[in-house]
Amino acid sequence: MNDLIISAVGKLQGDMANENHTVVTQFLFISFSEFLEVRVSLFFLVLVLYLITLMGNIVIITITVLDPALCSPMYFFLRNLSFLEIGYTSSTIPKMLENFLSEDKSISFLGCATQMYFFSFLGIMECCLLAALAYDRYVAICHPLRYTTMMSRGVCLQLLAVSWLIGVLVALGQTTFIFTLPYCGPNKINHFFCDLPPLLKLACADTYKNEVAVYTITVIFIMVPFLLILVSYVRILYTIFKIPSAAGRSKTFSTCSSHLIVVTLFYGTGIVTYLRPKSTYSRDTDKLLSLFYTVVCPVLNPLIYSLRNKEVKKALRRVMARKIFIRNL
Repeated sequence: MNDLIISAVGKLQGDMANENHTVVTQFLFISFSEFLEVRVSLFFLVLVLYLITLMGNIVIITITVLDPALCSPMYFFLRNLSFLEIGYTSSTIPKMLENFLSEDKSISFLGCATQMYFFSFLGIMECCLLAALAYDRYVAICHPLRYTTMMSRGVCLQLLAVSWLIGVLVALGQTTFIFTLPYCGPNKINHFFCDLPPLLKLACADTYKNEVAVYTITVIFIMVPFLLILVSYVRILYTIFKIPSAAGRSKTFSTCSSHLIVVTLFYGTGIVTYLRPKSTYSRDTDKLLSLFYTVVCPVLNPLIYSLRNKEVKKALRRVMARKIFIRNL
């Protein structure tokens, strides 16, 4: 994929040079604040959240791999979601941390394209996987007798493969579409990573078709999965209210409401960011929204989806006990 991005970028820069345009070879990120004290505080805050995200997802991956009891489709999707979260956060946060403390806040043209590709690929794939996870919960609660058939190993692998394919193709097309626009100055990105709205604002050409493409992708791959998740949880809640046990209703409702809050934050901030017209782009608002779906939601995912789960806690204790036992042999 990198070879395709390099080829597209090289062609664009060659075309611009032939047309006597000023070729943009790098972009500059605009800092969150001019005050060093504020940037240092933000550095440590984001670093802590990033480390929590990494550790939480590594724990989930380790437990779901080592403990044979966690072999249901839900944990299959959670394990893959954790892999995604590590890559998704690592595509933007390390560069953001570097820019908090460094005077050089530049990123190369190719580096910017690569960052956008992986951020888009992993983000779109996560949208698809979250929808698959919601469907899994819907089948488990609303159709428990048909669960093993409807969510067989083959079905899970197909859902994962489709998510990968959609992520790769959409991200490649989107990145190529954005970086074949002419960029002839200015080159300051009013953001902390190479995202679509601020880059479209820098292009020195008509971006109407690109904006339409962004809106279309947002509707199909963000809004549609979000609506499917909402429909799934409405059906789940309807089934929950028919449970005769008050304790059972309370437990299931608590779990579903937590999932729904995280999903709403992730999808909601993304929808607002990418469906807004370019003319309404605001530096502070968009940076704040982006922090939610790049930093805050990835921290919440392992806590809400797994570490509050009793089965995961029991599995963690079993894995720890097994390690202690082996060490004492």
